[in-house]
Amino acid sequence: MRSVSIEERAIKLAHYIIDSKDTVRGAAKKFGISKSTVHKDVSERLIAINKTLALQVRGILDENKAERHIRGGLATREKYREKNRAG
Repeated sequence: MRSVSIEERAIKLAHYIIDSKDTVRGAAKKFGISKSTVHKDVSERLIAINKTLALQVRGILDENKAERHIRGGLATREKYREKNRAG
């Protein structure tokens, strides 16, 4: 993804996050860049490029943030279920 400009990358990330409702971590993995870069692109740089798109992404990120404690609890529960099955 190195051959694309920062602006293009920010827009592609935004469209990906909106379409897939993926997390910053998921988008970073998909695009092969750091979480910090994804976050900076979609929360700071994108506002100067396309405000409407930035607001849509902000909505998804806020939703993901509100749900992360639930996903973390489910992951922990699965971890201990697997541990109990093996042990």
